[in-house]
Amino acid sequence: MKLNVSLKATKLKNVAGAFKGKSDPFAVVTLLANNREAKPQILGKTEVIKNSLDPDWVTTFTIDYELGKPVNILVKIFDEVSKGENKSMGSAVFDIGAILGSKGSTKAKRMKDGKGTLFVRVEEVKSDGRKLKLKMSGLKLKNLDGFFNKSDPFYELMKKDHGLRGSEWNVVHRSSYIKDNLNPNWDLEYIDLGILCGGNLDEIFILSVYDHESSGKHELMGQFETSVNGLIQAKQSPGIPLMRKGKVRGTIAIHVAEVIGANDEEEEVSVLAQSMSNVRLDPSAPPLPQPIPLNKPTFADYVRGGCEISLCVAIDFTGSNGDPRQPGSLHYIHPDGQLNDYEKAISAIGSILANFDSDKKFPVMGFGARYGGVVRHCFQCGPKEEVDGVQGILDAYRQTFQSGLTMSGPTVFTEVIETAAARAQSSQETAKKMGKQKYTILLILTDGAVSDVDATARCLDAIDESPLSIVIVGIGRANFDSMQFLDDQAGDIDIAQFVEFEKHKYNSTSLTSATLDEIPNQLERYFQRNGIMPNPPIEVEEDEIVVQAEEEEIDLTIDFSDNGNVVVGKGNGVFVPSGAY
Repeated sequence: MKLNVSLKATKLKNVAGAFKGKSDPFAVVTLLANNREAKPQILGKTEVIKNSLDPDWVTTFTIDYELGKPVNILVKIFDEVSKGENKSMGSAVFDIGAILGSKGSTKAKRMKDGKGTLFVRVEEVKSDGRKLKLKMSGLKLKNLDGFFNKSDPFYELMKKDHGLRGSEWNVVHRSSYIKDNLNPNWDLEYIDLGILCGGNLDEIFILSVYDHESSGKHELMGQFETSVNGLIQAKQSPGIPLMRKGKVRGTIAIHVAEVIGANDEEEEVSVLAQSMSNVRLDPSAPPLPQPIPLNKPTFADYVRGGCEISLCVAIDFTGSNGDPRQPGSLHYIHPDGQLNDYEKAISAIGSILANFDSDKKFPVMGFGARYGGVVRHCFQCGPKEEVDGVQGILDAYRQTFQSGLTMSGPTVFTEVIETAAARAQSSQETAKKMGKQKYTILLILTDGAVSDVDATARCLDAIDESPLSIVIVGIGRANFDSMQFLDDQAGDIDIAQFVEFEKHKYNSTSLTSATLDEIPNQLERYFQRNGIMPNPPIEVEEDEIVVQAEEEEIDLTIDFSDNGNVVVGKGNGVFVPSGAY
């Protein structure tokens, strides 16, 4: 999926110097390397906000994101210096997955040494390539600059987002300003519909006109609400009144307003929608069926609507793992803190999925061990039914070896699968009653093939309508051919994924990508199969956002060439994500 990254900062430290006013901040965004073979990549820089210590930048950055592939960005803020070197104002590193999974898809970090707070927000880009081709002019705008000067008008387009302050209007496009002109004729613009209105031509946005001030304190000249279709229709009118404090402050004339880049099918749909807009049905007529959206809901839509992704872990304690007290066995706990392969898989996969679970409480189960002479194929690991965070999973795993178990066999998955499916179904039903949504991922870690392939396949077939995905990771070097068979053949609805850890032993990103790449589609298919649409995006007030503590600045220098281009300077820009091994 493609995500738009937007930035704002508050309470920046002024570095302009004595008697030089306030700083003129801009931000540079760098995609960090997650291994030493890769190199950091400059994504670009924002516009400069003059004389402001609370900048809200319009420029956004598009990033490719896949569940399972850690993506981290470095945001560095600078004060623009026209003659001399730009001054650093602070920086912070953000995990894109953590932002997407957070409430309101927004994260905030306090920069080191009291340099202010940086907010980063992500939103899925739903662009089909269409753009709004727009040319406008102002007519007889009211002058705000006194008798001897004229205003310098520019316009902004603001769309409604659910973000930092609940429902808020955020600037998505800003024109250049026309100096000393009350009848400005602005340039022809091409505006991405995905960014402006999510592709919905009837989505309301605000068009505001400001008088540009070099101090950065631009004065509102007037505004109005409209939509893409509203602008298109306004071409046939003398213009749209520009309003301020209930009074007309001029007129905005629409010379060009058309959607370009749409294919014939989309144009036909738009024409059909417009032709049906005035149709009225008899109240006694049966209701029309709910139309299928042209753009199906996505994983990001469900997550932004508050869908929780719950992780459930099941660990193989069969005897074929070897004596856990012996170095070299699969369950050996290293005294120096080094992780064994079970722990590496738990840490890598769990760290990513934890981003999408607000309470981060996870059940941990074991199978294949004997207690009191009885082989148990599903038992609780650790003293708690649910543990706290990924570290809690690791602790429960280690505590199991002190619980009096005898590692045994055979390898049977059916009980943990049935338990996880029942838990997933119950969790979703409970969430549904509260107007929420919940989806579960069962992570099974095993050192060998299941003893009864047919029984396991029947079990998967029986529970494949549950809000559940199953990820099976094979640990060690056993023959896992039958496990691959389960991944490829089980049921009409594919909910299982099998991955051999050995093939990704030295690359945690490769492991998480292979294990989690099917999860978004499986989640989408479950909810859409059951006619469940995403909830509206969660609204979050700014004071609800937990501002993370300051952190050490990363070893990466940003340089500026003579022509204004941004380049990576000293430092390797390697960032080790949480859970990486």
